Amino acid sequence: MSGKPLAGFVFNLSAMSAEPEPSAPQGLSTSAAPKLSGPASAALSGATSSSAPRAQGYEIVGSKSRLERLLAYRLLLLLALGVLALDQASKLWIASQLDFGTYPGSRDALVVVDNFFYLVHVGNTGAAWSNFAGHSSLLALLAFGTLTAIFFWRHTLGLRSRVAQAAFGLLCGGIAGNLLDRLVHGHVVDFIDLHFGPHFPAMFNPYPTFNVADSGICVGTLLYVIHSLRQPK
Repeated sequence: MSGKPLAGFVFNLSAMSAEPEPSAPQGLSTSAAPKLSGPASAALSGATSSSAPRAQGYEIVGSKSRLERLLAYRLLLLLALGVLALDQASKLWIASQLDFGTYPGSRDALVVVDNFFYLVHVGNTGAAWSNFAGHSSLLALLAFGTLTAIFFWRHTLGLRSRVAQAAFGLLCGGIAGNLLDRLVHGHVVDFIDLHFGPHFPAMFNPYPTFNVADSGICVGTLLYVIHSLRQPK
């Protein structure tokens, strides 16, 4: 074999090895995702980092909404807390002034208005007029159930109305006050003793001893009944 044909054969082999590899068809990529750099990469990272403040913003809006819903019942809550505080404070005061078991007609009872208004210190394990006496635990469960029912049926009861809120504020404060007594003492503390005299119906003679919580329950119930009767049908 001569020198020229051999040199040409070597040149052709070198040229074939230097040819570029065939590229992938358009639309297909050999990598999972393209790498970004420069302004595009900065924009992508900025969008990712901005997601956290937006999420926090949604949480703030949600908490404000819950607060606004709570404040919609502020009159009810304020009255309930006021009645509860006044009821418990008055019972603590009477306990510091009179021994437990100072019954109506006792010489140790405090006279506020002679022959009419006295302060005593007794316990009641029942309801009004000592009905269901000895069932304090059952009555405590009933009171708790009543408060729970009022919470879940607040829309049905129309508690967005200010009059209804005032009524149920008094009612709930009274229920909570007597419920707390049953949980702490095992009975309700009563201390207000009224004597109406023979000119009043028999149900008022003798009138049962009561407390601030009982007054809140009675006034709140009466107010809500009047409010309900005045609503258009």
